Amino acid sequence: MRSLAAIAFSFSAAILLLCLLPMGSWPFWAAAGLAVIGICILLLPSLCSCKRFRFYLALITLSMAFGLLYGRGWSALVSDPVREKCGETRLFSATVCDWPEATDSGWRVTVRLRDARGAKAICYLNDENMAALEPGQELLGSAYWQDASVVDSSDLSTFTSRGVFVLLYCRESPTVTQGQVGSVLYLPQRLEKAFRENIARIWNDGVVSGLLQAELLGERSGISGEMSSKFSEAGVSHLFAVSGLHCAFLLTLLSLLIGPQRRRLLAIAGTAVLVFYTFMVGLAPSVVRACIMQFFLLLAPLCRRDADPLTSLSAALLVILLFNPYAAAGVSLQLSFASMLGLILVTPRIYGFFRQKILPETKFMRVISTFLLSSLSATLGAMVFTVPLTAYYFGIFSTVAPLAGLVCIPLASGNFMVGFLSVLLGFVFLPAARILGYISWAFSKIFLLVVELANSIPYHALYTDTNPFLIWWLVFTYALFILCVLTHDRTRKYAVAAVLSFLALVLCVNLRTAEYRGGELTAVAIDVGQGASTLLLSGEDAVLVDCGSSNRYKHPAQQVLSQLGSIGTDRLSAVAVTHYHADHTNGLPEILKRVEVDRLYLPEIEDEYGVRDNLVSLAEERGTKVIFVTKQQTIPLGQSSLTVFPPVGKGDPNEQGLTYLCSSGSFDLLITGDMSGQTEADLVKRYSIPDVEVLLVGHHGSKYSSQSEFLSAISPEAAIISVGDNSYGHPTDAAISRLKAVGAEIYRTDDQGCITVTVHKH
Repeated sequence: MRSLAAIAFSFSAAILLLCLLPMGSWPFWAAAGLAVIGICILLLPSLCSCKRFRFYLALITLSMAFGLLYGRGWSALVSDPVREKCGETRLFSATVCDWPEATDSGWRVTVRLRDARGAKAICYLNDENMAALEPGQELLGSAYWQDASVVDSSDLSTFTSRGVFVLLYCRESPTVTQGQVGSVLYLPQRLEKAFRENIARIWNDGVVSGLLQAELLGERSGISGEMSSKFSEAGVSHLFAVSGLHCAFLLTLLSLLIGPQRRRLLAIAGTAVLVFYTFMVGLAPSVVRACIMQFFLLLAPLCRRDADPLTSLSAALLVILLFNPYAAAGVSLQLSFASMLGLILVTPRIYGFFRQKILPETKFMRVISTFLLSSLSATLGAMVFTVPLTAYYFGIFSTVAPLAGLVCIPLASGNFMVGFLSVLLGFVFLPAARILGYISWAFSKIFLLVVELANSIPYHALYTDTNPFLIWWLVFTYALFILCVLTHDRTRKYAVAAVLSFLALVLCVNLRTAEYRGGELTAVAIDVGQGASTLLLSGEDAVLVDCGSSNRYKHPAQQVLSQLGSIGTDRLSAVAVTHYHADHTNGLPEILKRVEVDRLYLPEIEDEYGVRDNLVSLAEERGTKVIFVTKQQTIPLGQSSLTVFPPVGKGDPNEQGLTYLCSSGSFDLLITGDMSGQTEADLVKRYSIPDVEVLLVGHHGSKYSSQSEFLSAISPEAAIISVGDNSYGHPTDAAISRLKAVGAEIYRTDDQGCITVTVHKH
């Protein structure tokens, strides 16, 4: 059985290498070299006297060679022909695979392209009639083909890991035919929709129904961005990505209904239910992995073989990558396998270690301690290999995850089983389902309460993307514990390693705080993509100027929260808004909900988008004082000062925005929002604006802003451009040329990320 594990892991390593490195002819040469090495190892015993070692070494090299050839060949046959068609408008013919989802500008639906060897696409439609599309229908039309692996100039695995290689943007509605609507092939999708509808009927509470929809089906559209961030910071997000945990919940429920003694019936029924459930939730790699593993574990006793979790895990990985090698680059697959590997290899050792130290005498306490130790060991084991991944991909590490998991995992287990039964009962008798659903409602509310409590703990989440010291702490911690594993068995060494790791963590956190708070003023131009957000820190005060982005893969509020989390603060002295456009404000609602804000400064101008009313309403709910700026005034900012100037322009909202001047001694920083050249000229004529050391460049480097007259008046020494991927050509060559002409040193958030300016004490 371990031979299969060696084959699968070696094959998978080769596939992952293909995903990480640019494609070309190198895979063929590398595969040929590995094949030659493998054959030589087999045919030349003199190379190694150990027959078993020689066998496994040959197996590994040959499996890697096959993986390189298979992955490159699969790409050439399936994905490359589709990508070659991208970058222009052309005809397409496809079969609808799932139900359409609403977007900001219409609908999107996953389709399978015909004559494309199974490749899928996501089709974007702006016709409201497309909301009625059903799985099995055929689409024929014209669309712009966008490579799904590169969106907004960013390399993505989000789509390709699911077998989606092209995004189709339809300007006109395609022709729709019935195709295979009603076919048994699409029964899982129909049942999934019925589940969602039943969930909405049973639980009227939108928060609870969204929670259950995510937990039962992996559909997270009902969970707000604010709540999703809280789940991530509490370390419980994995409970809402359908995976092995949910399959275990489902099998536990099935075992309770059938009886654990009826092993053959349980194996047959369990396999059938898991396969159907896997198709119903959309064949996500994490649940496919879980389904295959459970199949092996259920089948082993019937075949009179010992269950080998490591072999089951490797076999699951092999099957997934045979169907789609690009799945290896998927974050969900990597996290799923990393957590499972930790559960298999590390959890038993952690549990055994704790059991030696904690062994209550009474039977009742033994039961309680066993439950708690099992949960804690499972959480810690799963974290061992996932923490580096979450730090790399999401820039976050939840310090409260082990404690939150002790409560949240049992709650999620009970909620899943009761919720699943409630939905099934809802198909038969809705009133009874609603009565049973009250138990799930209670479970959900307690779960949310635990998450809120976890998020209220200082430093409950640490952000590696805003505190680089934490990267070194992770390296130090892993090196310590690896050293413990490799040295002689003395249990005291783990306690010493834990203490040293904790002290190093405290040091790293305080180093970042001291770095931010060490000067008279720290200004951070936060990288929010094509948008703007500036954090100003001085003394005990923190002021946020704007928070918004038009880039779909940037979450401006989360970027700000990670900055605040790095210095352990959840309070802002003020939030200040330049104007109401979304790329300056769409992150502010979440900020107002999650952070204590003393004052909110707004321009007294009309707003056709409803942003102003929404911000005022949220501020009133949270007890934040709202100040409409109609005259020059000063915002408290520790040892520094922040002057706000009222609108000086007319017409477009860009011209009616507020201007902010931050001063600390002889240092000045100016934020002008999106105003154009004429308004800039009016600003320096009406108010006494000094020469500034730093200018937050207006309108992301638009050609209409940062005009020569204005720049000559303020003489900036440095210019920071907050910009991301955009179709406007920002920053323009004209704006950059004018900035260089006055001697300003230019910094850009799209090139350098968050840009920090610190003014030290004189």
